[in-house]
Amino acid sequence: MKLYIKTFSFLFTLSVLATGVKTYAQDFKPGHFPDRVILTWAGDPATSQTVNWRTDTTIKASKAQIKAEDSNPALEQSITNYDAASNLLGSGNNYEIARYHHVTFNNLKPATVYAYRVGSGEHWSEWFQFTTASVKSIPFSFIYLGDAQNDIRSKWSRVIRKAFSHQPDARFIIHTGDLINRSNNDQEWGEWHYGGGFINGMVPSIPSPGNHEYVRDDKRKLVLDPHWGVQYTFAGNGPKGLEESVYYVDYQDMRIISLDSQMIILDEASAKAQYEWLEKVLKENTKLWTVITFHHPIFSTAKSRDNKEFRDRFKPLFDKYYIDLVLQGHDHTYSRGQNLPRGLSGRDLSGPVYLVSVAGPKMYKVDGAKWMDVSLENTQLFQVIHVDGKNLKFEAYKTSGELFDAFSLKKGDRNSAAAFTDMNPAQKP
Repeated sequence: MKLYIKTFSFLFTLSVLATGVKTYAQDFKPGHFPDRVILTWAGDPATSQTVNWRTDTTIKASKAQIKAEDSNPALEQSITNYDAASNLLGSGNNYEIARYHHVTFNNLKPATVYAYRVGSGEHWSEWFQFTTASVKSIPFSFIYLGDAQNDIRSKWSRVIRKAFSHQPDARFIIHTGDLINRSNNDQEWGEWHYGGGFINGMVPSIPSPGNHEYVRDDKRKLVLDPHWGVQYTFAGNGPKGLEESVYYVDYQDMRIISLDSQMIILDEASAKAQYEWLEKVLKENTKLWTVITFHHPIFSTAKSRDNKEFRDRFKPLFDKYYIDLVLQGHDHTYSRGQNLPRGLSGRDLSGPVYLVSVAGPKMYKVDGAKWMDVSLENTQLFQVIHVDGKNLKFEAYKTSGELFDAFSLKKGDRNSAAAFTDMNPAQKP
């Protein structure tokens, strides 16, 4: 009888899935073996690398092992062992208790391929690889992805995988918020990690939180999803109290700065703290290129989603310190603009290039705002940015692999705006 019931249940599930009547969520419960292995940076990308992973609570202590890649299959020889720091993520309404671990590998050689694995006892991950940054200004590329948010496993997965297959030597991936749809939901985080898979363990992530990574507690206070702080480990160089979501990374001759736009828009104290911190970080910046990333666009593709106070407050800083790219999400469209409105008298011919993009399947309409030079609806995209000394090339691709938009920037020095050249395929004769 038990066998019959199990068989009937299995066949019923297959039948329901086939007819599209109902689908069942995949189980992403933690186990003895490490999962959700993901690289971030808590130190210098040329000499360090941080790795984060998850297990169930039976794994009390965990380790990471690393060696310079020599192509020898005897990987367990001549390794360096690191003891992991661990954090317990308590049970909630939408997730079970789990243990998250992280290690920062230090004293690494620049521009070197390393192999590493994580685990303990008999429960180890596969061996992954990563490449440290150079101390010189050598060419590199990175990927920029807008919101994943919905149908992550089903429909977003192919976008990050296409981006990786297109640019397998990408040095990092910028995620501009709303990585999931419902804060504190472990199943959705499971889908996000599933979609990235081994890519997350080889290419470091630089994520910024969106509004969907936040929830208000019973006192109406904004609270960042507790998964965020345990699965991403950063340098802690942000303003006090915002170190998990506001930070910067220096990669070769580029400074990448992550802001928490949800807290800027909805919390005055946080907005002030981020503004003061950002001005200091920009003033002390010695890198040639500067990229700022956050979730809510300061120039929106929809009239109803305008963030005027955010724009009025922060745009002068972007202009003063010659920011090159502002990478954003939230609007679930693609848009690009540089020559931005200046009252009624004309258009400002300098300033950052502002980008909005979407990687997931949730789509909005474009209202036809005047700031956009290029826009696109109802299309999932990924972006690849190539940096070679004083030259930067930006490419936006449809998920099919078709090039949709492109431009280049040429930088004289960090105290001047980059020269812009439109390379959009539609502009070619």
